[in-house]
Amino acid sequence: MKVSARLKDVPASPIRKLVPLAQEAKKQGVKVYHFNIGDPDIETPKEMIEVLHTWKQNPIGYAQSQGEAPLLDALKTYYHGLGFPFITTGDIQVTVGGSEAISWALFATCNPGDEAIVFEPFYANYNSYATVHGVKLVPVTTSSANGFHIPGIAVIEKKITGKTRAILFCNPNNPTGTVYSRQEIEIFVRLAQKYNLFLLSDEVYREYTYDGVPHVSILEFMEKLPDRVIMLDSLSKRYSACGIRIGALVSKNRDIMEGVLRIGQGRLSAGLVDQAIASRLTNVPKSYLSAIHKEFEARRDVLYEGLKKIKGVTLPKPEGAFYTIVKLPVNDAELFCQWLLTTFRDPSANSEDQAETLMLAPAAGFYATPDSGKNEVRIAYVLNTKALKRSIELLALALKQYSQ
Repeated sequence: MKVSARLKDVPASPIRKLVPLAQEAKKQGVKVYHFNIGDPDIETPKEMIEVLHTWKQNPIGYAQSQGEAPLLDALKTYYHGLGFPFITTGDIQVTVGGSEAISWALFATCNPGDEAIVFEPFYANYNSYATVHGVKLVPVTTSSANGFHIPGIAVIEKKITGKTRAILFCNPNNPTGTVYSRQEIEIFVRLAQKYNLFLLSDEVYREYTYDGVPHVSILEFMEKLPDRVIMLDSLSKRYSACGIRIGALVSKNRDIMEGVLRIGQGRLSAGLVDQAIASRLTNVPKSYLSAIHKEFEARRDVLYEGLKKIKGVTLPKPEGAFYTIVKLPVNDAELFCQWLLTTFRDPSANSEDQAETLMLAPAAGFYATPDSGKNEVRIAYVLNTKALKRSIELLALALKQYSQ
């Protein structure tokens, strides 16, 4: 029996594809520093963890398909606190992580064969969702030379065709760490108006912008373009709670909201316990978010300053999120990442030391243009500064050994 062609077309995630190699290394007693995935080592707020200690509901049943009322109210309060009092609970659909929100947004705005503009390098799993739904991602290439900011509006317009239905972007950006300026967001808005396009804004990392750079949310333009704006969100990174799998799709477009609710009814619901934990977001003090912001900015500085000192390594200074695209002095970053897990060990370690290595994500999977990103990796600086400093040492040793 043959499986479907489209199943074979779904790409492997560059973030997780090397996991078997990492698992094998760990079986051999090797300590692996994970910089391949955005799974921070910072503790989830105690206000959320308390739900697990006090849970009494038995049996644990289905939740509401749109989302449980306490969570919808908490999300509404959160968006009001950002300065968007026009958001109602009817504008919010709770999803299973930000991933489901992205997938549903593409499904809701594009028919099979339609196109969506993206800015490469882009979040690799956009590729997976687009392939599943038969949507073609049309890349606009950005460059590390200007910090991966978008090119002029004319360059983007050349990519727009009669099949273009949406512009999908991530701000602050995963995987580049770029924070789009107000002028850049306004370019997206002008294009949406001129060509009748949807704007799909992935804002999972909005709390993490550095050096005083402001975050400009697409919600600022939602009242101006109520039928074209869709904001995609997640609690995973904001509250260091990747495992509760709670996200949100926010829009004023009634057809979209009614349609994604029908999809939600078909998949029944996001987890009841997950939603109960997430609904405590309004109990989390602002000091938690300010502390986590300060911590990630410190990690950014350690990583950036450390990598700059390694010969042949180049990167722009990340402006937000907790990722960066790094160019390495290798011909094939994927082979190098495999070698790190299968072969490299610190040559200075003695027999009493635990062998160590690090896991990175090859960046080619974050591009749609063939042969792009071949000598780049994405690094997620989700480990503490001590682990970061050690990993920078390991990377310098590995590159020196690899080139010999």
